[in-house]
Amino acid sequence: MTPEELQAARDRVVPDVVTGGLRVLFCGINPSLTTAVTGHHFAHPGNRFWPVLHLSGFTPRRLRPSEQSELLGYGLGITNVVARATARADELSADEYRAGGEALSAKVAELAPLWLAVVGVTAYRTAFGERRARIGPQERTVGGTRVWALPNPSGLNAHWTVTTMAAEYARLRAAVDQGTDPSAYDMRHEA
Repeated sequence: MTPEELQAARDRVVPDVVTGGLRVLFCGINPSLTTAVTGHHFAHPGNRFWPVLHLSGFTPRRLRPSEQSELLGYGLGITNVVARATARADELSADEYRAGGEALSAKVAELAPLWLAVVGVTAYRTAFGERRARIGPQERTVGGTRVWALPNPSGLNAHWTVTTMAAEYARLRAAVDQGTDPSAYDMRHEA
């Protein structure tokens, strides 16, 4: 991708990968410029979403971003808190996050996934006004949908490795597979 292609992708919206009745709707912060150019979620080479998804047991093999539609067959989908593409998440305003949280709540109400998994606890805190939220299951529900905050898979998130992220995503997978109520998990799990 050229710098010109990346700049031309700024503010572009990437279509969600969704259908009704998903097991988990993964929710990114917003599309990167690489994602906007390719049309594939979590497409930046430094993003660890796809390897983490596989290592945590959600997919039987590591999918490429271009294979994102295969997620639907596993009962998984992808959306974003804020729809517009930027070079960095810090280009988004608090108002955009809050408006994104409202739009996400409406989307979740319509699609009715079992779980909403927000990949980025800071984005979750801002979008839903939950200042003290931690990684893990949340007390909040959106309609009948339970909510889990996951570590942001961006390569810029140096606090989490692929291994530690995969372990946290696997906690969610276990809850999904067992139909476990989120209260069965330690709500104080630290980020």
